[in-house]
Amino acid sequence: MPSPKQKFTAEFKQEAVRLVAASGKSCAEIARDLGVPPHSVVRWRKHHTDHTALGRPVFTGRGIAAQSEQEARLKELHRERETARQERDILKKALACLGQNGTRMGPARSFAKQP
Repeated sequence: MPSPKQKFTAEFKQEAVRLVAASGKSCAEIARDLGVPPHSVVRWRKHHTDHTALGRPVFTGRGIAAQSEQEARLKELHRERETARQERDILKKALACLGQNGTRMGPARSFAKQP
């Protein structure tokens, strides 16, 4: 029976990466000292270097996208633009439906023509 997947906190991961950088030991030695699989420490170190180079937050946790402030703002602007596009399309359809009555001003104009 496989063992349950281990979960490590962001602080633990950061400390492991700091130990690799500061001590001069290999990732496998640090992993053995900490009691974690060696591939995890290698993956954490790569993740740390990649995200630091891009200016993104490191080890944000499960389900939280690691985005820089510019990327988060860009995503928000794309979402707002899509909402505005959908609202515009709804208004276009509404105007098209109102224009099919044969009158330009709608039902109010037909009442005004009566003697």
